[in-house]
Amino acid sequence: MQVFRGIPEQADQPAVLTIGNFDGVHRGHQALLKLLTDKARALGVKAVVLTFEPHPREYFAPAAAPARLASLREKLLLLAASGVDRVHVCRFDARFAAQPAADFIEHILIRGLGVRHLFIGDDFRFGARRAGDFAMLRAAGERHGFAVEAMPTLELDGERVSSSAVRAALARGDLDHAGRLLGRPYSIAGNVAHGDKLGRQLGFPTANIHMKHPTPPLTGVYAVAVEGLADTPVAGVANIGVRPTAFDSGRTRLEVHLLDWQRDCYGAHIRVHFLRKLRDERKFPSLDALKAQIDADAAQARDWFAQHPAHHFIPNSLQG
Repeated sequence: MQVFRGIPEQADQPAVLTIGNFDGVHRGHQALLKLLTDKARALGVKAVVLTFEPHPREYFAPAAAPARLASLREKLLLLAASGVDRVHVCRFDARFAAQPAADFIEHILIRGLGVRHLFIGDDFRFGARRAGDFAMLRAAGERHGFAVEAMPTLELDGERVSSSAVRAALARGDLDHAGRLLGRPYSIAGNVAHGDKLGRQLGFPTANIHMKHPTPPLTGVYAVAVEGLADTPVAGVANIGVRPTAFDSGRTRLEVHLLDWQRDCYGAHIRVHFLRKLRDERKFPSLDALKAQIDADAAQARDWFAQHPAHHFIPNSLQG
C-alpha cells in the first residue's frame, strides 16, 4: 500500500475513493472498505482512502477530543490489511478547515484524487462550517462524471457500530463487546523503551511500551497477548495507567510483565492485545502490598490463559 502526505495538484490516475477518520477500523469501516475495494477491482482502478491527521475533533477542541483507538501507524496497517491501494493523509489545520465545500470537491476530489466513484458514510459532512453533504456530492458527481454512494450505518444486535461505541465498551472494561465491534481484540502497538526499572526491583520486570497518544481508551490491569517477540504470541499481564502507588505523575504508561519470558526486548516493536480485564488500577499502601497484588494478578492471568491459549485470539492481519 502506498501512503502519501497531502493531496497532489493533479491525479495521475482515476480512483475509487472513500473519506474518513477510520479510527480503529472497526467492522463498520471494514464493510465500507469492502465496498471500496470490490468496486475498485471491478473498474480496474486504485482503491484510495483520504484520511486526516490530526483528527478534526482534536483540532477544534483538543481538550474534549476522544481518546484515539489507534495511532496513525496502526490505522495504516489496518487499512493495508483491508486491501486499500493508496492512502492520502491530509493535514487538518486552519487552512483546511476554512476550505469551502465547493473547493474541496473541485481541488481535492476531482483534480487531486481523480475520483471516479465515491463511497461515504451516511453522516459525512465536509467543508467550512460543515456545509457539504451527500446531496452536494451527488449533484457534483452528476456534473463531473463520478458516482456517489452512501454507506448505511452497520448495526450489530441493534447497536450502531462506531468508534464511540468501541471507546465506551473499552472504558467500562467490556473487552468482549469491544472485540465484537472491532472484529478482533483491541490492541496497542509501540516500541519497547527503557523505564525506571521498578518492576524489576519488585521481581516482575516489565516491557515499557512507548505510546504515541497519552490518553488511551482504557485503563487498568489486563491479561494480554504480545506479538513481535516470538513466532507465537507471548502471554502477559499489562498495566495501563498512571501507577499511583509508585509515582502518580499523571502520565499514562503501558507496562507489560511477560509470563515465562526471560530475554531482553528493548527496542522491539510489539503489539499488545487486551484479552481480559483483571481489575482497575488503584493505589496501594506500600510497595510490598503492590508486589503481592502483582503476584496475584499474574496468577489470575495464568489461570485464565490455561483455559484460553493466547494464540487463539490473534488475527494474522495486524503484523507490522
